[in-house]
Amino acid sequence: MTALWPWLSLAGLGAFHGVNPAMGWLFAVALGLHRQNRKVVWLSIVPIALGHALSVAAVLAAAVAFGTVLDPSAFRLAAAVFILGVAVYTAFYGHRHRFRIGMRTGLAGLGLWSFLTATSHGAGLMLLPAVLSLCLAEHAGDLAMANSLPVSLAAIAVHSGAMLIVTAALSLAVFTWFDLALLRSAWINFDRLWTLALGATGIALLVQ
Repeated sequence: MTALWPWLSLAGLGAFHGVNPAMGWLFAVALGLHRQNRKVVWLSIVPIALGHALSVAAVLAAAVAFGTVLDPSAFRLAAAVFILGVAVYTAFYGHRHRFRIGMRTGLAGLGLWSFLTATSHGAGLMLLPAVLSLCLAEHAGDLAMANSLPVSLAAIAVHSGAMLIVTAALSLAVFTWFDLALLRSAWINFDRLWTLALGATGIALLVQ
């Protein structure tokens, strides 16, 4: 059961990222409504999920690379301080960094937007406690690149799969039954939730 929790955490974070409208489902719905085409919603989900997955992969690759040259305890501390710093910055200045693209964007532009948005929001950083836990448990404290790569790839697949499922379900549900008018009466401040999640990630690394 202990070995299962990191995987459940990765899937749960994927669902959380999928629910967050800033990660893409809101844009997919807007594009579908703008072009009056359900197929556009389906097509938009793919580059959104792919851009998100590439952003997470880049963060995890950087983390493993740094982890191979640092003592695990020192790396945890450095990563925790960095993530908490990002959380504080996001709380005060995150709203200033919004990547905007028009309704005529293609699939490549949508994928690039998703990559930049996920990266600027620190989406991949939230996965660090779970991935580090899996890598260290699997390889007895060794964060060598070759050993950590399969675990990291599996973690990206689980996280991205959960995010894709939730994003697709929300996009199609809102497009089919509710449209964007729903957000006027049922809006949640995900920016605040996101900042709290980043802070919780940093704290989790400190006590891990």
